[in-house]
Amino acid sequence: MGHTTEAVERAAHAKGSLEKDRFILQQLVTKDFKLRYRRSVLGVVWSVLNPLLMMMIMSFVFSYFLRGSSVENYPLYLIVGNITFSLMSEATNGGLGSIISAAPLLKKVKVDRWVFPVQKVLSAMMNFGFSLIAVVVVMLFFQVVPTWHIIWMIPTLLLLMLFCVGISLLIGAAAVFFRDMIHLWSVALTAWTYLTPVFWDLSLLTNAGAPQLVIWVVKANPMYNYLEMMRCAIVYQSNPSTTVILLAVFWALVTLAIGYFVFRKTEHKFILFI
Repeated sequence: MGHTTEAVERAAHAKGSLEKDRFILQQLVTKDFKLRYRRSVLGVVWSVLNPLLMMMIMSFVFSYFLRGSSVENYPLYLIVGNITFSLMSEATNGGLGSIISAAPLLKKVKVDRWVFPVQKVLSAMMNFGFSLIAVVVVMLFFQVVPTWHIIWMIPTLLLLMLFCVGISLLIGAAAVFFRDMIHLWSVALTAWTYLTPVFWDLSLLTNAGAPQLVIWVVKANPMYNYLEMMRCAIVYQSNPSTTVILLAVFWALVTLAIGYFVFRKTEHKFILFI
């Protein structure tokens, strides 16, 4: 009887803690959204205009270099790749300093620390939602009619979110102990951008006779697979290959597992370094 009572109490405590974390997440995401567009004349409209402007500029420049590629609708190809990669970049950049910036709160209030990196990922997902309006504008302009393949966006965003949470937990914990991580991650993102076919097409490497090792590295790149799935849903209007899906799942689960493990092993020391 005593064991049953203790089990019930633990379950009630866990439920209460989950409800508290959910409430804190909601409040933090709302606060982040308000701060992002505070004193901004355009407000959320900028989240639509920014990818559109970037697409027009990059299309004007890079379309001349990509005449030998197999991309049919380059502006749509470009904007889908750009906002998807930007989602990862924004989410992980936010997660990188999430624990450090939450230091005043962590020193005063007892709260689960994982809430802060996850909150940054959710905020980036919300901003991505507004960016999709720009994609709709481009589809209307080029008269691209979506097909049922659009539903591939759902598992793609779910897997990408898990991937970003894993990275945010990992680098967010690392930044607490090694402040140089903030500068290193900026360099890593820049290199990652050029390794990922955001504004170029993989067929360019094939046509140029690139070694198979280079092509394999690009295809093994996690963001290549998430971009490929997103483009299959919107641009190609076809099913992603089994390899792309399996790699997308693999990177999401592995990164989340590593990030969670490192975060849980180090979080009790955060208070000593922040």
